[in-house]
This record gives sequence, C-alpha cells and structure tokens, in this order.
Amino acid sequence: MEQQQSDAPPGTDFEESAAMATVLSSVEVGAIEVFMTQDHARLDGLLRLALPADGGIDRDVYEQFRRDLLRHIAMEEKVLLPYARAKRNGERLPVAKALRADHGEIARLLVPTPSPALIGALCALLGWHNRLEEGPGGLYALCDALAGKDGDEVVERLAAQPQVPVAPHYDGPLLNRT
Repeated sequence: MEQQQSDAPPGTDFEESAAMATVLSSVEVGAIEVFMTQDHARLDGLLRLALPADGGIDRDVYEQFRRDLLRHIAMEEKVLLPYARAKRNGERLPVAKALRADHGEIARLLVPTPSPALIGALCALLGWHNRLEEGPGGLYALCDALAGKDGDEVVERLAAQPQVPVAPHYDGPLLNRT
C-alpha cells in the first residue's frame, strides 16, 4: 500500500485541526478573521505595488510593506498565539509551531536588500503561510471560536499593536549563517 504524502508543514497536528475545521465550518466568519484577512489583502496589495511592470522595485512601497508585515507578524505572535494558548489552558494550537517557523523564515527574507528573486521567494512562502491562517480550521477561525463574543476585544488588541522597530537591510557575510 502506497503512503500518501501530505502538503502539511511539519510540526502540525492536522487530525485535531481537521476536527476543529468540521466544527468551525458551520460558524460564520468572525471579527478576528475579517480583520486579519483584510490586513493580508492590504499587504498583498503593497507587495504588488512594490513590483512595477518595468521589473524594478519601488523601494518606498517595499519598505512600507516590510514594516507592516513585521507588525502583522507581531500581532500574531504577541496577541493571537498567546491568546489562544491562554484560552486552551496553556496548550498551544496544533499549528503554532509551523506558524512560528514560517514567521522566522519570513523575517529572515526581509533582512537583505530586496531583489525580484527574493520577493518571489517571499511571495511563495506567504502564499503557503496564509493558508494556515485563513479559512475554516485556520489560525484566525480558531481564535474566533475561542474568543466567542469577545472577538471585537481581541481585534482592538490587534489594532493597538505598535509598529516593530526595523533595522536597515543587511547583505553582509553573516546573512547566510545557520
């Protein structure tokens, strides 16, 4: 019997996520999912604007994208994941490990000076990553389910998350160290 390979990132418990998705499929989209997916759409728009048709990079728009993406990651790392863990009596969401690994890789890609190839890699990673967060069984729906009627209060905390200090780009020899 041939074993099927999963598209799932390592470190996630998809049986539990699938069970949660079944419960959540009958629930309407909540305030957290609306707020965070709107931010995804805004960030996607900035990234598209940063890549004009002439093949160059609009550095001003890219820098805004970079700052705002780091803030978005901070909203998830400092608000949503701790909130979910607290609501689950200290137990992490099954997807938390994969999300944190992705966040680290995304941040690593934001360090060097942008190039079309680097932005292509970033787009591919964000496409995969956003699927872990959006839709039934995604981070945002799970957080909405945990929040119940308190979803708007969580959104207020997300909206209040300050900008993250951003260092200049670095292209030196330490960049590719593991």
